[in-house]
Amino acid sequence: MSPSLVALTVPPRAPAPLIVSALFLSESTEGLDEGAGFLDGLGPADVARLRAAGRTLTLAPGQSVFRQGEPHAGIFLIDEGRVRVFYTGPSGRQITLAYWTPGHFIGGPSLTGGGSHQWSGEAIEACRVTALSAPTLRSLIRQMPDFALCLIEALEAKGRCYTAMAQMLGTRSVIERLAQLLLNLGDLYGREVAGARVIERRITHDELAALIGSTRQWVTMMLKRFQADGIVAVDKSFIRITRPERLAAIVQAAQ
Repeated sequence: MSPSLVALTVPPRAPAPLIVSALFLSESTEGLDEGAGFLDGLGPADVARLRAAGRTLTLAPGQSVFRQGEPHAGIFLIDEGRVRVFYTGPSGRQITLAYWTPGHFIGGPSLTGGGSHQWSGEAIEACRVTALSAPTLRSLIRQMPDFALCLIEALEAKGRCYTAMAQMLGTRSVIERLAQLLLNLGDLYGREVAGARVIERRITHDELAALIGSTRQWVTMMLKRFQADGIVAVDKSFIRITRPERLAAIVQAAQ
C-alpha cells in the first residue's frame, strides 16, 4: 500500500527497498515478480474465504517456515516480509534458490501433501504467512475452480524461475553470474548518486555466493578485483556500481 493511502491513525511503514521484488539468479530483472499476483484472478469474497481457511503464522528473522526433508503438508502464502528458499547439499553447502516476497506462495512444488520438502524456507526478516494445509487445499480446489487456475499459473511462474536459474548455472561462468547479479541488484535497488549506482540493499558476500553458486572467499576476492579495476566501490553498508558498462561487458563476452 502506498504511504499516501495509509490512514493518519496508522503509523506508515518505513520505505522497504528490501521487498521491491522477488530475487533469483536470472539473465535480467524481467519477470522476477511474475507470480506475486497469482490470486488477482479471484474476487474479494473468494480471497477472504481462502484466507479464512488458512492459519496465520508470524515468524521472526531466522525462523524456519519449512525444512528440507520434512514431510510436506501444504503451502504458505507470504503476506509480509521476505523468505529465503534454499537447498542444502550433502556437504552442507547451500545454494539460494530465491528470495520470495509478499504475494508469492512457497512450499511447492507439491500442493496437496505427500513426500517431503525438497528444500528449506527461512524468514530473513519479520514475516507473516498464511498456511494452507494439504486437506484445505484439496477442498478449496474442488470448491473454487478459479483458485485451481490461479495455482496453475503460479506453478508456471515458479517453473520459469527455476528454469532461468538452471540456465544461468549451466551456461554462465561464475564471474558472469556475479556480474549479472550485480547488474540486476542495481536495476532493482539502485539509486544514482554522483555518477554511480548505489545498491540500497545490504547484501553480504555469503548471500551473493549462495545466489551464484560460489563461495564467500571467491566473491570477496572478485569484489576486491572489481574495486581495484574501478568497476565497483564496496563499503560496510552498500555496493556502488561505478562502471556498469564493464559489468555488462563481462556478461556479454560469452554471448
